[in-house]
Amino acid sequence: MATTTAESASTAPLQAAAHGDRDSRSLVFLGLLWGSLAFGIFALGVLLVNTFIEGSGRLDLMLFVNYTSQLFPGKAGARAAILGSLMVIVVTALLAVPLGVAAASYLEEFASRENRFARFVELNVQNLAAVPAIIYGMLAAGLAVTVGLPRNTVLVGAIALALLILPVIIVSTREALRAVPREIRQGSLALGATPMQTLTRQTLPAAIPGIATGTILALSRAMGEAAPLLLLGGLVFVTYDPNGLLSGFTTMPIQIFDWAGRSQIAFRELAAAASMVLLVLVLAMNAVAIIIRNKFTTSR
Repeated sequence: MATTTAESASTAPLQAAAHGDRDSRSLVFLGLLWGSLAFGIFALGVLLVNTFIEGSGRLDLMLFVNYTSQLFPGKAGARAAILGSLMVIVVTALLAVPLGVAAASYLEEFASRENRFARFVELNVQNLAAVPAIIYGMLAAGLAVTVGLPRNTVLVGAIALALLILPVIIVSTREALRAVPREIRQGSLALGATPMQTLTRQTLPAAIPGIATGTILALSRAMGEAAPLLLLGGLVFVTYDPNGLLSGFTTMPIQIFDWAGRSQIAFRELAAAASMVLLVLVLAMNAVAIIIRNKFTTSR
């Protein structure tokens, strides 16, 4: 007993020192974490303030109702870009959301864990989420050439963006389905419902908050993409509204890219004002995702 007490007494300082080292390392890590967060918020704030100061003078009605102009930048607007962005993102959602939710439902609810094909698809979906956006533009361009479609159309641009966000929608939908309690599925099946009825009437409605949040965040990312659309030949000088799936188009990121590269101060002011409009659109989409999630969470 005396020996044990002596050994405990001798190791106590070592344990205290080790505990102190862990505490100091934790404090250092926490300080670095908060410092990085503060730096990121500060940099974002400076960027937003600078953009607002530079573009606030052009946040007027002309920005929304006028088309772009190379000769009169003081009267130029982003009407075609705003309408083009909205049209492309709507078509993107119509293409990507049903396919993404269906694929995620199959992989999560019906595919056997022993199925090699399902495992292959699952692995590739996870990897595709990290593929650079311009690769999807190349894929959409190749598809357009194969089927004989013009590259710089709303449909081909939407296909490129749908391919871009499809892995994100699949992954987020699977996570939302996985979060649904297993008792809901088991109770539905025990009452005689088929697996498809269980999915459509129980599992999917319960997973709507997570699905909606992930989908809208993915669409927000698509709205800010320029690289795949530039590769497809997205136009930077458009003086008409997009009027169909095979219409030429421009989007807010493409228009901002064009204006920001010009030397005139008026174009840089236009780029800053358009950036603010794009930011508001993205924040509005994120707000809708939060509202949907909170509404369904409260109703449950």
